Amino acid sequence: MNIAQAFKMAWKSIWGKKGRSALTILGIFIGIAAVMTIVSVMEGMKQKTMEQYAAMGSNRINVSIYSWMYDADGNDISRDYFPDLYDFCAGLKEYVEGVTPSGYCSATVVYGTKSSANMEYQWDEMGNLTGEVPPQIYSGSDQYSRCNNLTLAKGRDLALLDINDYNQVCVLGAEAAKTFFGSVNPVGQKMQFNGKDFTVAGVYTARLSEEDSRYSRLDNFIVVPYTTANRVLGAERATEFVVKARSDEAMTEATSRIAGFLKGLVNTNTGGYNVYSEDQWRQYANDSLNMIGGVLAGIAAISLLVGGIGIMNIMLVTVTERTREIGIRRAIGAQRGSIVAQFLIEAAMLCGIGGIIGIGFGTLGSVALSTLMFQTTVYPSALVTAGAFSLSVALGILFGSYPAAKASRLQPVEALRAE
Repeated sequence: MNIAQAFKMAWKSIWGKKGRSALTILGIFIGIAAVMTIVSVMEGMKQKTMEQYAAMGSNRINVSIYSWMYDADGNDISRDYFPDLYDFCAGLKEYVEGVTPSGYCSATVVYGTKSSANMEYQWDEMGNLTGEVPPQIYSGSDQYSRCNNLTLAKGRDLALLDINDYNQVCVLGAEAAKTFFGSVNPVGQKMQFNGKDFTVAGVYTARLSEEDSRYSRLDNFIVVPYTTANRVLGAERATEFVVKARSDEAMTEATSRIAGFLKGLVNTNTGGYNVYSEDQWRQYANDSLNMIGGVLAGIAAISLLVGGIGIMNIMLVTVTERTREIGIRRAIGAQRGSIVAQFLIEAAMLCGIGGIIGIGFGTLGSVALSTLMFQTTVYPSALVTAGAFSLSVALGILFGSYPAAKASRLQPVEALRAE
C-alpha cells in the first residue's frame, strides 16, 4: 500500500464517521486556537510596551538615592544629594547629555470650569482608561525634556532662570493640554495649582498616537520647576533622577562612573542608592511578559492534552471496529509497518484538520482581542502558525502511536474471527 492509498483510506474513514470525527477534532482546534490567540496577544502587549519605552527615550539612566535617617527638620537626608549629583553629571559632558530630578507633585489643577479634583480614573470592560483622567504632575529641571525624549509643539520649555527664580510656570503634555484647553492655545494662559497661579509656558508634542495615548495616558502630564514645586506647592525634594547618556556606549561608562561617585557620596550606614539603565527595565518587562505568556499558553495547552487523549480513545475504538479488516490485510501479506502507517496517518489527519480550523479561529481571536485591547491589529506570525500546525500533527502521531501499535500486533487468525 502506497502513501496516496493510505491518505485516501484515512479520509474515507474520517468522512464515514463525520459526527465522531467532528467531536474528536473539537478538542484539538480549541487548544490550538487558544494557544495561538494567547501567544499573539502577548506579542501585541510586548510590542506596545516596547513602543512606550521607545517613546520615553533611549539611553536613560535611572538613579535613586534613599535613606532611613532624617535631619533636624525631619527631612530625608538623601534629598540633599542632588546638587552634588547634578554637578558631577555636568562634568561628564563626554558621556552625559542632561540630568533632572524626576519627582511627583500632588496638587489640584484648575482652569476655568475644569478641575483635576473632578476627574477620576475609570476603566472600560477591556481595561482601558476612559473619560477625563487627572494629569500627573512632575517636577524637573530645565533638562527634563531632554532626558525624557520630549519636544516642544508650542511656546517654550522650562529654563534655568525658572529653576533659579522659583518661577510659577508649567509645560503641558499634549493630552493634558487637550483636556484643559481643548482647541484653545494654552501658551500664556493661567492655571491654578492649589489656588496659586501658574503660567503655561509651552506644550510638548505627543509622544504616542491619539489611540495609543488613550491606552497608556503617557502624554497626560504637567511639568513644573522642581524648585517651585518644593517651595510653592510643598512637594518633597526628589530622590529619583534621570540621567540622559549620549549613546549606548556612553551609557555604560556613565552608569559606572555615577555608581562610583555615589559610592563615595552616600553613607551606606544611613542609606543607599541604585543606578540602572532603562534597558534593564525594558529587559525585565520583556522577560516578565514572556513568563506570563508562557504560563497562559501552558494553561491553554492543557486542552491540547485532553484533545490528544480523545484522539487516542477514538483510534482505539477504530482499531476495535476494524479488527476483521486488519486480519484480512495481514492474512494477504500486509506488513506490520503498513498497518502502523495507516492508523498514524489517520490520527495525524484528524489532528491536522483540527489544527487548520484552530489556526483560523486563533487568527480571528488574535485580531479581535488585539483590536479591543490595544487598538491595533495583531496577526499570528508565520512561525507561530507553522508551529501550531506542526504541533497538531505531532499530537496526532504521538497519541495515535499506541492504537497503531496495538493494531499492528493483532494476530491474523484471531482478527479474522472478530465479528
